[in-house]
Amino acid sequence: MTQTTASTRLRTLDMTYIAIFTVLMAVCAWISIPVTTIVFTLQTFAVFAALLTLGGRRGTYAVLAYLLLGLVGLPVFSNFQGGAGVLLGATGGYILGFLGSALVYWLITAHVRDTLPVRIAACGIGLVVCYAFGTAWFLAVYTGGETSLGAALSMCVFPFILPDLVKIGLAAALAGRVRRLLK
Repeated sequence: MTQTTASTRLRTLDMTYIAIFTVLMAVCAWISIPVTTIVFTLQTFAVFAALLTLGGRRGTYAVLAYLLLGLVGLPVFSNFQGGAGVLLGATGGYILGFLGSALVYWLITAHVRDTLPVRIAACGIGLVVCYAFGTAWFLAVYTGGETSLGAALSMCVFPFILPDLVKIGLAAALAGRVRRLLK
């Protein structure tokens, strides 16, 4: 086996880190405060902590594992919910948007110099992708197009911008410390 092949495979340690951050996403989803139609949780903190700590590839795998666990019915989403019904519901677009955030983060950090400012900017852009996907989903699926974009944004995005930016900052601070321990 060549060095290139060995470095592209997931090692046992990588899978362990992915599993730990998948569990962290579930635990953070259970910490929730109902604010509006969309519940305020720490999921975004866990998603960005996974990306900032593990990197784009392994962080994306952690997000994907989290979504798949929820899809098969394990209660990993907010309020101890799971199943396809949650992903097809009002908040499903935001939950699925986590995968979009992760893919954008992976793409940016893979093609631009991987520095802390780039990683934080990638999280911010990923958050915008999550908001866009979730809001489009909310408008199309939950309201059937009967709610205006402004109303959807005021319910589902604007109240969460500042807390989500704080979560990105906290995730970056945590990731900086944890990354040193993982090396």
